[in-house]
Amino acid sequence: MIHVTDTGRVRAARPADAARREVHAVGRAGLAAWRGPGRERDLLVQSLKAAAAALLAWFVASDWLADPMALMAPWVALVLVQATVYSSLRQAAQQFTAICAGTLLASAAQWLTGDTLGALALSVPVLMLLSNWPRFGDQGIYAATTAVFTLASGTVTASAVGHRVGQAALGAVIGVAVNALVLPPIHLRDVRENLAALAGEAGDVLHTVAGDLRENEWDAQSAAGWSSASTRLERRLDALRSARRWSRESLRFTSRPLRALHRVPPTVPPTVPPTEEDERWSRITGHIRALTRALAVAADGDRTPASPDGPALCSYARLLELIGDACHAESRRLLGAREEARSADATEEAMHELHEHLRNGLREHAAQDHTRTVVLGTLLLQAENLWDEAVPRTRRP
Repeated sequence: MIHVTDTGRVRAARPADAARREVHAVGRAGLAAWRGPGRERDLLVQSLKAAAAALLAWFVASDWLADPMALMAPWVALVLVQATVYSSLRQAAQQFTAICAGTLLASAAQWLTGDTLGALALSVPVLMLLSNWPRFGDQGIYAATTAVFTLASGTVTASAVGHRVGQAALGAVIGVAVNALVLPPIHLRDVRENLAALAGEAGDVLHTVAGDLRENEWDAQSAAGWSSASTRLERRLDALRSARRWSRESLRFTSRPLRALHRVPPTVPPTVPPTEEDERWSRITGHIRALTRALAVAADGDRTPASPDGPALCSYARLLELIGDACHAESRRLLGAREEARSADATEEAMHELHEHLRNGLREHAAQDHTRTVVLGTLLLQAENLWDEAVPRTRRP
């Protein structure tokens, strides 16, 4: 009985904990939007722009033009304040076409059947099939919803059809204009932030691996943690690629005077890192994945020879730690921080010393126990690949 009661208390506490976490997350997002430019403030601005576009469309359609079917204009304007001006234009064309198709087909079905239910049965199945047409994108569903709205209103006349199509066009113009002219969304910051986050997480993964090796945590559980960390790094790389696509799209159909209004914090350089940086960090991510796989295989005593001895592992862990430090320094550099040249010189010198020490250890392993040489040589090769990419020769002191 006590067990049941305790279980009930746990189940009751879980929704409360979830609600508390959501409230805290909302509070943190609001605080971040208040403090300065960032994703949270961008989301706030886009939401307010969409609301303003809907209000403006309602005022123009209802109060200024005195249209009896003014609902269509704010509805269309609201959903067309998209993440980029290009996507607003593309979706405006798709949605307007879908609305026209839904209005015309529903009106024709009403004229043929003379009955609302019959018109719905005749038009909605066809429009739902048409909504899956790739040319409509994700706006095809508006064809069917517009047909339902048209038939439910009970006014299916030529004048009513003209009013609906005209209001849809008005809402599309207002939504696109508000998005393009009022703080146009230009996603330059996202690429830099995602690239900096990728570099920082790469350094975190290398530090985690180095810490486990230094503590002689060489088992299947540690290997599983390393593999999970490299998988998270792959997801971060996907986020970087997505941000790069958004950055390119946000610059389309955006003139130079409008680009001056884009929201970039003053502490961050406004330029976008070159695409070569994406490729370089993609290679680094691949090398880290290969390293964690090699470590996972080496942790399985049934599949590989004996692992290197303690001193060699400590030296190798220190080398990975220094490469991780270089990744963290790159992350800070991308966010506008300056690194001291003296610190970079010391890191580079320590890397050279550890590399030479490990190469000498590799020769000693070969002379004493060639089975250990296989594992150490593989790990050293992966570290060299990481070193060459994380600290390019053109940036070395």
